[in-house]
Amino acid sequence: MAKRTASAKKQARAGARRATRNRATRSSVKTLIVKARKSLSDSSGEATERAAVAGEALRALDRAAAKGVLHRNNAARRKSRLARQLAKIAVAGPAPAKGKKAAPAAPAKPAAATKKK
Repeated sequence: MAKRTASAKKQARAGARRATRNRATRSSVKTLIVKARKSLSDSSGEATERAAVAGEALRALDRAAAKGVLHRNNAARRKSRLARQLAKIAVAGPAPAKGKKAAPAAPAKPAAATKKK
């Protein structure tokens, strides 16, 4: 702790309080990110549920960056990574049901055959 002035001692106490609060915020953000990654990698959950968990993690990152707990570029990088994983899941589409075969796609008709003369 600071030895010199009363104001230095007060700042040291305030810094300790901020460090404790920041540590709790960082920990909760990390927990939400881990939950989001697990839900995105697990295909058994519903798509809306996975998106909700990821959205909660993104909001937590925004709040931490706004408070100054995380640097804004750090938060942006983490958000980008989560969003990329979420987009990859959305593009892949839902997993096929077990035991059922997917319907074959209908063959495309040539454009010349559909025109009437």
